[in-house]
Amino acid sequence: MQRLLAWVQGFALSLGGPGLFIIAFLDSSFLSFPEVCDLLIVWLTVRHKERMLFYALMTTAGSIAGCFALYLVGQRGGEAFLKRRFKAGHVERAMAVFRRYGLLAVIVPSLLPPPMPFKIFVLAAGVAKVRRFDFLVAVAIGRGIRYFGEGFLALWYGEAAIGFVRENARMVGLIMAGLVVIGAIGWFWWRRRARVDGSPAKPV
Repeated sequence: MQRLLAWVQGFALSLGGPGLFIIAFLDSSFLSFPEVCDLLIVWLTVRHKERMLFYALMTTAGSIAGCFALYLVGQRGGEAFLKRRFKAGHVERAMAVFRRYGLLAVIVPSLLPPPMPFKIFVLAAGVAKVRRFDFLVAVAIGRGIRYFGEGFLALWYGEAAIGFVRENARMVGLIMAGLVVIGAIGWFWWRRRARVDGSPAKPV
């Protein structure tokens, strides 16, 4: 496995942005390269700071494409496929979370590094027949915040960002996920208040 990961990193480094797209696509769909994309963004950005936006964009786009491929598998395979791939208890919990929190169940896990399970929520979105546009927006928000955030860390801290990402990726992911949840709660609260304030007065 270590040799495979070393080859993957070398492959992505040799291709730059397109390599990041391919690795992110594979990692988000049918294979798994834990934290490889995160470290590659930092590694490449430290060496080519002027290309940070390009690297983060290509990684985000590759992850979106990979997630969409997995979403289509879930959409066509249904819940039976999901239960064949994961334990029944995990599937039931994932579907319950998805039914309760909707697209937040995609955005929040997409921000978090391993061992947070993300693919099960992508498949659950396909099984639940979530609108494709809504799903793609949710993944773009989560992955975009994660990868662009890591790119800016590389710009600010240079080589030190590599160690920071390795040691604190989970903590940073939890903080970003918490901010997203707080923002979502504020948004829903504002929408509810707007509906209440804009509703016509009841006749006396």
